[in-house]
Amino acid sequence: MGEYALYALGFFAQGLFGARLLVQVFLSQREGRSVSPTLFWLLSLLASFLFLIYGVLRSDPVIVLGQTLSYFIYIRNLQLKDAWKGFPMAIRIIAFALPAVVFGWMVMSPGHVWQRIVSQADITNFWIVLGGVGQLMLNFRFVYQWYYSERAGTSALPLGFWVISAVASVMVILYALFRPGGIDPVLLLAQGLGIFVYVRNILFFQRSKPGDGF
Repeated sequence: MGEYALYALGFFAQGLFGARLLVQVFLSQREGRSVSPTLFWLLSLLASFLFLIYGVLRSDPVIVLGQTLSYFIYIRNLQLKDAWKGFPMAIRIIAFALPAVVFGWMVMSPGHVWQRIVSQADITNFWIVLGGVGQLMLNFRFVYQWYYSERAGTSALPLGFWVISAVASVMVILYALFRPGGIDPVLLLAQGLGIFVYVRNILFFQRSKPGDGF
């Protein structure tokens, strides 16, 4: 895949991630509180798979690790919202199988995709470590969100989710600027725009009554 086509894929995936945030903040603004709409999770699932492909083709271990961890949490949130069972069985099976197909292709590819990704996972490089930690935090927020939602019995986006998002976003922005392979405009634009939504949701909670959830 050519460089421009690769960037187009990355920007399209990040456009979907951005669209989910716009949907979430618009509905939250209308409700006067932070909400967890079904469309947020549908867009997340599609964007995650496309960005996983982008990460594989870019041989970026930070992206590959991050998207693999969050993909199934998006599915779980759709289950919690009783939206997942509304999809045909064939679609659900394909959705579950897609990450395994991608990883199988990475390992078996004659282009040694897996070896290239592993070779770039240099834990001695400060920016790789910073980006990796930031990406892990961006995905840990969904583990935290999943735990919170399981306890609440419904899909929710608590205050802690947005605080973790804001901190991790700054770390990934720095990684995108100083990564060994050069600036990644896709990560830079996505996190640069996303941080405004994260801060907006934190402000929603500051205006809410105490005990609305961290």
